[in-house]
Amino acid sequence: MKLSARNVFWGTVTNIKKGVVNAEVTLNLTGGFPVAAIITNGAVDYLGLKEGMGAYAIIKATHVIIGTNLEGAKLSARNVMKGKIVKLIEGPVSTEVDLDVGAANVITAVITLESAKNLGLKQGGEAYALFKASSVIIGVK
Repeated sequence: MKLSARNVFWGTVTNIKKGVVNAEVTLNLTGGFPVAAIITNGAVDYLGLKEGMGAYAIIKATHVIIGTNLEGAKLSARNVMKGKIVKLIEGPVSTEVDLDVGAANVITAVITLESAKNLGLKQGGEAYALFKASSVIIGVK
């Protein structure tokens, strides 16, 4: 399977909490990073998700938000990873940011060039990658 999504992480399903329509699925990625996903109950059943099984967390780079100073911030985004900027590719409109969050996990974000400049992003600097649980797609083999 080939995907256009830049961020594909392997993990273990650690929790499934079903609601009326949607379920909250938590994966523990390699390196111990928890990722929360909100998917439909139908998707949980279709994928055969069970606690303890392996699954992929897939996040489009355009759904990843970058921040530099979150101390004391209250956020609605459930997924927050702190890391080191290992690559910046600046274009005339957008900037690609690769953030090493440890345990061989690199998350890619595509943000506007103006935002990258306003944040003062530099290779080697620290930043946070944030994404909503509803932006996570779950996949299985």
